[in-house]
Amino acid sequence: MLSTATPAPIRTAALLAAGLLLLTACGEGGNTGAADGKKAEGFPLTLKNCGRTVTVKAPPQQAVSVDQGSTEILLSLGLADRLAGTATWSDPVMKGLEKANAGVERISENRPSSEKVLDKEPDFLSASFASTLAKGGVAPREQFEKLGVPTYVSPADCVGKDNSGGGDGARTAPLTMDSVYTEVRELSQVFDVPERGDALVKKLRARVEKATDGIDASDTSLLYWFSDSKAPYLAGCSGAPGVITKELGAKNVFDDTHDEWPQISWETVADRNPDVLVIGDLSRTMQTAESAEKKIEFLESNPVTKTMDAVKNRRYVLLSGQAMNPTIRTVEGLERVAAGLRDFGLAG
Repeated sequence: MLSTATPAPIRTAALLAAGLLLLTACGEGGNTGAADGKKAEGFPLTLKNCGRTVTVKAPPQQAVSVDQGSTEILLSLGLADRLAGTATWSDPVMKGLEKANAGVERISENRPSSEKVLDKEPDFLSASFASTLAKGGVAPREQFEKLGVPTYVSPADCVGKDNSGGGDGARTAPLTMDSVYTEVRELSQVFDVPERGDALVKKLRARVEKATDGIDASDTSLLYWFSDSKAPYLAGCSGAPGVITKELGAKNVFDDTHDEWPQISWETVADRNPDVLVIGDLSRTMQTAESAEKKIEFLESNPVTKTMDAVKNRRYVLLSGQAMNPTIRTVEGLERVAAGLRDFGLAG
């Protein structure tokens, strides 16, 4: 689910040209990424990313990550000391990363302006969503690339996904955790710590295997509610919630839509009457009913929703917003939903 904050306008070409001069000057004779000042092996590194060719001349030393999911991957790879800034947060940082995150400047809670990003003199820019580095977001990728700043977008937001129609896009093929693992490995290669990427992927795979061991939820239906009570954003079948649902063998009550987060009426929700409600517990305050507390308060007081079986039986599973996005925290979402279904007696 994307941030809907309105970014500050991008300044004129004159400012961008000035930024180019600044970045070029700062880059002259700079750190190549190797501890002894020698050129790192395997660099320049070139990779294909979301339809673009990205070339990284040296392991980044002054990176900016403009989405929480991307930031948490970099922190998990032990790269806090090479992050100059981060932005666009919906939740508290992932457990275990608090200390590392505390040392990284948060330049904006929502999408930052391009000026704020350029102020950090970045040598690499990463994002979780294509819309973050596009017109209407921070700035289009090509604008940063013209300044000599390579950009990277999570493959999970572009592989098998159509983002041309606005909103949160639609899946042309179901998301799999392989896209998330690819992001982990590619970022670890960019920062010249590939062994850390392999170790993190191995750990994530082991957690998925443990969470799904022996589980069978084939008779259970789920609904995922990310945000907003007036026009709720509910999960379609093929995004991160789809990964969770498939791994558990359950059914998403909106498995007939490939939109990432369609807005659907509560009357339609009540008619489908899911067994369990998976509820986003967000710390941001951009839309109505962001926190789980506010969502549950709405569900139990609204005349349409309070009659649903899941509400009457209070079958709620609470997830962070990031666990409902295609990130490494999708594994956290899988673990929590699996535990919830077992607690409710709805999974073998």
